[in-house]
Amino acid sequence: MVLDDKESVSEMAKHMSNTGFKAMAFLFKIRDKRNPPTRYLEEAGVEEGKKVLDYGCGPGSFTLPAAELVGAKGIVFGADIHPLAVKTIEKKAEKRGLNNIVPILTDCDTELEAESIDIVLLYDVIHMFKDPEKILTEMYRVTKKKGILSVSNPHMKKEAIMKLIEENSEFELRQQHKKTFSFQKK
Repeated sequence: MVLDDKESVSEMAKHMSNTGFKAMAFLFKIRDKRNPPTRYLEEAGVEEGKKVLDYGCGPGSFTLPAAELVGAKGIVFGADIHPLAVKTIEKKAEKRGLNNIVPILTDCDTELEAESIDIVLLYDVIHMFKDPEKILTEMYRVTKKKGILSVSNPHMKKEAIMKLIEENSEFELRQQHKKTFSFQKK
């Protein structure tokens, strides 16, 4: 869902300027060299043919490697609140020849079909949720039965992540990995 209403788009992006977004993208490049995104994606079970939603995708640190892992038989939806995120992943996907990425500009509602996603990625984003229950409800809606919600957040302690997910969703912890938590849809 790419919003056409310029007022809604500018309202959504108020939390971060384009300059702030570019600075964040630069810092993520450094982070990704030290901690390759594929490590997180492998823990989540991202593999050929899967349908993945990277919610809060930013500049595509996980979106693009996920698209490479799922291949032509899979699809990756990169959702973000910032219009520059959508433009960035579109440009990067085109440059890499990746035709299996669908960008979504949203503040919550993805407009994806119910139970259509194998794996939802919430990486380095849940600490910024103003209404975690609303977002986690949407993630639950789009996740297939037995689907995975993969969470990683260096800004929060394990206990805080567990409490946030358990109190605000119908996902239950399946496994704690080195880099991520895998929650399964009940």
